[in-house]
Amino acid sequence: MVVTYHIWFDRVSGGVDVFLLISAFLMTLQFTRRYSDGRQTALIRHWLHHFRRLLPAAVTVIVGTLAATYVFMPATRWLDAIQQGWASLFYVENFLLQSQAVNYYAADHSLASPLQHFWSLSIQGQVFIVWPIILVGASWVARRYRLAYVPLLRYIFGLVFLVSLVYSVVFTATDQSAAYFSTGARLWEFALGTLLALFLPMVKIPRSARIVLGWIGILAMLSCGFILDVEAAFPGWAALWPTLAAACLLAAGQTDSRFGVDRILSSKPLVRMGNNSYALYLWHWPMLVIYLAWSGKTHAGWLSGTVIIIGALLLAVLTTKFVEKPWREWTWPEVNRRRSVISLVAVATVAILPLTGWPLQIEQTNRALEASAGTRNPGAAAVGGDLVYTPDPSVPLVPSMTSVDADWPVFPTPCKGTTDAQDFVNRCTNGITNGTKNVVVIGSSHAHVLNTPLLTMAAKNNWSLTSITKGYCPLGEDTAADITQSCVDFNKATLAEVLKMKPDVVVTTSTRTNAQSNIPERLDPSWVTEVKTLNDAGIQVVALRDTPRTAQPVPACLEKNPGAYIACGSQRAEIYSEDSPTAAVAAELPDTKILDLSKYFCPDANCPAVIGNVMVYKDDNHVTATYMKTLTPYFEKAFMAATGWPSLDG
Repeated sequence: MVVTYHIWFDRVSGGVDVFLLISAFLMTLQFTRRYSDGRQTALIRHWLHHFRRLLPAAVTVIVGTLAATYVFMPATRWLDAIQQGWASLFYVENFLLQSQAVNYYAADHSLASPLQHFWSLSIQGQVFIVWPIILVGASWVARRYRLAYVPLLRYIFGLVFLVSLVYSVVFTATDQSAAYFSTGARLWEFALGTLLALFLPMVKIPRSARIVLGWIGILAMLSCGFILDVEAAFPGWAALWPTLAAACLLAAGQTDSRFGVDRILSSKPLVRMGNNSYALYLWHWPMLVIYLAWSGKTHAGWLSGTVIIIGALLLAVLTTKFVEKPWREWTWPEVNRRRSVISLVAVATVAILPLTGWPLQIEQTNRALEASAGTRNPGAAAVGGDLVYTPDPSVPLVPSMTSVDADWPVFPTPCKGTTDAQDFVNRCTNGITNGTKNVVVIGSSHAHVLNTPLLTMAAKNNWSLTSITKGYCPLGEDTAADITQSCVDFNKATLAEVLKMKPDVVVTTSTRTNAQSNIPERLDPSWVTEVKTLNDAGIQVVALRDTPRTAQPVPACLEKNPGAYIACGSQRAEIYSEDSPTAAVAAELPDTKILDLSKYFCPDANCPAVIGNVMVYKDDNHVTATYMKTLTPYFEKAFMAATGWPSLDG
């Protein structure tokens, strides 16, 4: 279900929800049988045994995916794959995806992480730690206070089911992308499997009813992904559909009837598929994502999808036969805990070595590249008139493809960030508390980019610098201008805070550009209102004309088309109005200075993706910190003229 829906239909099937329920069902039966047989469970030994069986296949896929990423995927994606590898190895991939506000349902799978599917295994791994603690703890309570073990478990997991389901429904309604990866929002699926294991033995269902239940269950499971709008509903109420369908199948059990669905499910081909299902799940997603990234496609066709499925099946069989099965049957680690730990560490080391060594190699290469930069990579100086520059294609670009994604302004101390769905808030300071001037940056992520030259200027002139920005959130309070309500709320709160701070100057962006619109550049009326409020409070504003945008992410474009600096950029006429829209409102804002540095991005009719051997954009709209560093002398000159402030270095 999971494989075919992902590869052929670009949909989510609900199969993972079934997978979570069944894992809890089987684990609960294992522990209740041990209790009824009078056997104790050594938790540490249990965990070591369990993860020793899971880890070898997972490590094989992680290492194989890293190797394929190096060969077939753009260098811009390498560091992300390494980060995802660490998270997958230690069963925290779901937490990482939550922090990155990943949209699991994004239409273009080629942009996804090839290890993203480890989110479900991470949740399962976390539950494999928590569930045994509850089961063993309940057994101790039952013996200590002479309680019935199974009824006690029913109360405990009934409460877990209700609390988690309510949490899941509420969380899904408010932030579905984050809820999808939430362990707390998924616990009810495990609890449902546990409750099924606890109640099913005492329920007697006639064979005819079980035959019907089996067919209802299988038809409901297979149709779930087509009928339900998974993107808007999972894992809330809607996830009851596949989990209850699986419950019907488990309740149906073996009917020994030629009309029962169990006759099909017990067939040799499906049993063999079940034996290889873990490895199949592990391999199918990286094969799909890497193929799409390599081919430049957003979806697999029927032919390519079939080839991917066959390839994943082949790798799954090989992994099960030569990795998973031999490791599972190896008795040496089972002798004692020390040997189990040694075997686990040995397996993990196979993945830890490339996960550690590869980023060190990347960092060393980037440092060497930065050290050799300078006059060979003048950036904005190539169009600023300060030197005669002759482009040299043999000189490597800076920043490198492996570091460009993280090429943001660097503050002395980490910024305090929060995530709200896909809107990112950054609160940053330069650590100077009593500077000669107090500068505040507000607005969207384009305003955040301005911090690179401002940090240099603030350090040189002993200014206090504070930056309060939110992604996708330009200054303004008009929802009709493509500004979300959460953005409006953020801007109101930020404006109130800045008015209390009374800084010497507020820095922000003014216009908004769009590379894919018939309107080259616009100024939102509510922006004028916000800036006027600051001016009326005696606060000077320096507003910069927005930077260009490109039709596609620049690093990816340059990797496919090296040297296509013009083609990977944009045209000035597509970005900027002939006259800046701020000219019409300048008279209303006497304490606001408008800076136009567009000539450093569009020196002529073109707005190149690379200027002076420096990559200008880190994606399709954010200027790299590296280029902003080369722009700093020109930015500083314009800023000082606008504010009238003296510079300590004259």
